[in-house]
This record gives sequence, C-alpha cells and structure tokens, in this order.
Amino acid sequence: MNDSPLSLDHQLCFAVYACSKEISKMYREELEPLGLTFSQYLMMLVLWEEDHQSVKAIGEKLYLDSGTLTPMVKRMEGAGLVTRERSPEDERSVLVHLTGQGSLLKRDAACLPERLGTRLGIDEKGAKQLLRQLHQITEHIQKGEN
Repeated sequence: MNDSPLSLDHQLCFAVYACSKEISKMYREELEPLGLTFSQYLMMLVLWEEDHQSVKAIGEKLYLDSGTLTPMVKRMEGAGLVTRERSPEDERSVLVHLTGQGSLLKRDAACLPERLGTRLGIDEKGAKQLLRQLHQITEHIQKGEN
C-alpha cells in the first residue's frame, strides 16, 4: 500500500464508491427475480413504509429529483406496482399509491435485508453501527459543517 495521502487506497470517497458499486450489483442480482431495479426497490421501500406519497416527498427521501423519478414511476405504473394521480389539493402535485400487486411484493422482498447482510459478511450489530456512521456523515455534509 502506498503511504501517500493521495494514494487511491487512502481515499474514503473511493472506498465508499467501490463498496456502493458492489452492493448495488448484489442488490441487482437479488432484485431481478422480483422484477425490480435497485432504484425501484428504494422507491418501494419508501411506499411500503408509508403509502400515498407525492413524487416530491419520495424524491426528498431518496435524494432524487422529479425528472429522475417521473420516468421510473411511469415504468412502475406500467408494471402494475403503483398508480399515479394528481393531488385534489394541488394539481401540480402527483401522488403515488401502491397497487395490490405492489403491496404483495413486500412479502417477497422481506427476506432481502437478512440475505444481503449475510452476503456482505456483516452481522446485525455491525450493520447498525455502520448505518449510524453513514447517517452521521450524510447529516454532517448536509449541514455544511467543517
């Protein structure tokens, strides 16, 4: 390993990038039988937590803009997982709802966290600790703290 602070092995950004890429690949493999992409799975997680959300609210939770979300919602609607409708209170707002099929998919996806945790080689305690650290880092960055 190179001792230079500019060595690739010393870059937190690269370690996070490489790990994220590998995790995304694992998720793709696990999600394929469910007919979901990784991004669609994340949206389903948001809706399984709380159905009937606006595209804007979903985007805020997933750090995605409506230009990215809208085509994904349309594809998921075509697959029969969600429906879209204009908000009766504000026509500019589009609400996303789970269909029966979308709700049932939660049962099929319930095993994914444990199965992927095993594939990652990390136990529940380690996963919670890592998750806490990642949330702290994200919050710190968003606040613009030095």
